Amino acid sequence: MTSRRRVFKGWILSGVCALAISAIVVSCEAVKQRGQGGMASAPARAKNVIVMISDGCGFQHVDAASIYRHGETGKLPFHQFPARMAMRTHMAGGGYEPELAWRNFRYVDINPTDSAAASTAMATGVKTYNGSIGMDLDFDPLKNIVETAEELGKATGVITSVEFSHATPAGFVAHDKSRGHYEKIANEMILESAVDIIMGCGHPYYSNNGKKVEEGTFKYIGGEETWKALVEGKAGSDADGDGTPDPWHLIETREDFQKLGQGPTPKRVIGIPRTATTLQQGRAGEKTSDPYVAARVEVVPTLAEMASAALNVLDEDSDGLFLMIEGGAVDWASHGNQSGRMIEEELEFADAVQAVMNWVEANSNWNDTLLIVTGDHQTGYLTGPDSGFPDGAIPVWNPIENRGQGNLPGMEWHSKNHTNSLIPLYAKGAGIDVLKARAEGHVDTRRGPFINNIEIAQTIREIWN
Repeated sequence: MTSRRRVFKGWILSGVCALAISAIVVSCEAVKQRGQGGMASAPARAKNVIVMISDGCGFQHVDAASIYRHGETGKLPFHQFPARMAMRTHMAGGGYEPELAWRNFRYVDINPTDSAAASTAMATGVKTYNGSIGMDLDFDPLKNIVETAEELGKATGVITSVEFSHATPAGFVAHDKSRGHYEKIANEMILESAVDIIMGCGHPYYSNNGKKVEEGTFKYIGGEETWKALVEGKAGSDADGDGTPDPWHLIETREDFQKLGQGPTPKRVIGIPRTATTLQQGRAGEKTSDPYVAARVEVVPTLAEMASAALNVLDEDSDGLFLMIEGGAVDWASHGNQSGRMIEEELEFADAVQAVMNWVEANSNWNDTLLIVTGDHQTGYLTGPDSGFPDGAIPVWNPIENRGQGNLPGMEWHSKNHTNSLIPLYAKGAGIDVLKARAEGHVDTRRGPFINNIEIAQTIREIWN
């Protein structure tokens, strides 16, 4: 699978003409710049783009995870990326005003975004309503960045630590008025889309403890008929435009995910780990215990193993790739104010970031690849202890309390819902100057420069243009 360019009428002729015109324009511009005493410099072009989303993650979530593992903040793999900024996440009709956010402790609670609207914004470059999967305010489909990548002949995929038909991965692939239409969304992703990799939970015959169950639950997988077709190797649309179906190769076991991380690969892979809704967060044990106290489910892959497997499939395409990787259960643990499991999930996500960085350095390079690490919104309104209004009307936001490496940090939850707080964004590789430029003129008094979440898709399209 050396190239997956789609077959469009007139593509070759128009492409040749466009390249010729482009070459003339570039040549003339270079002569012009040299005549002015300058050197011509081409804008960065990212062959590969990888967007990693820690669902529900805010600045304090990252601090807590770093403190637990390293005994200090700023030590996770992405903390040293050359582009570091904040991002606002509100849905259509919402907003974020720095002055109001730091004057009123509850300001960020007002009409927060959900994962569907946030994912759609990041995937399409357009704000929309809560619950929307790839649809605008008039319920018309929006073109997402996966579809843009497909038009450019790139290999594409989405992976997550929760159900693959859930809001964040769905927002990068599907189009539906409601995020709750899981079966319909799953069928669009499996039977209609052109993506090459789908990985995520939702196995119909396994519990969150990786145990076999007798009666299947097929909602997240597209229904019983779709599951049967996947098992038989018959499900899948024409992904490469050659007029013949491209069926999915189904993998389920941790060993299969690990093997897929190296060596030859199938053309299209759907990976459904043997667990119901999450890789680890939903497992048995006291949900509010310290990190790693409850026995982990060993039969499911880690998010890092899934990321390595996905990249090994996608990097067969000479045109490049687009991959979205979600650590989805950071959000779920935060909804439950589960400090220990939130830290587990954030560290699992950080390990996946390291796996992606390893792939870039072994199989690509930072001149060809752009890696963006961020969230979709903040969940749980996490702060350090004694925040809020401890001394009257003046609000206080205390930092996460460092209690030493390997000890649960001092943390305080103020919500079980989402907020519109600014969240962190880190980026490395080709095109980061384009991203940095979008933050110019937008400065939060405490978080510094920030961008709007719609500018992720806009930036990617600009550097692919």
